[in-house]
Amino acid sequence: MDLSTTQQILLVILGAALAIFIILAIVVAVLVIRLLQTLRLITTKAEKVIESAEAVGEVFKNASGPVGVFRFVKSVVEMAQQKRK
Repeated sequence: MDLSTTQQILLVILGAALAIFIILAIVVAVLVIRLLQTLRLITTKAEKVIESAEAVGEVFKNASGPVGVFRFVKSVVEMAQQKRK
């Protein structure tokens, strides 16, 4: 089965287009994976910041009132013990 010149040219053009498409698809996939990893790191850091802010809010909430100083010291000691674990 012989291919005509037109068919050969069309085959080469389609082959080149397919190769370019595959290369672009691989590049896009790698970029999406990197973006997702970066987003995961950002959300992890945001969760840590929120937890830290909640802990600070809890310390200030416990520090109010007549025995606030003792609660404040107790909270600081508990946080220090938790960080050591």
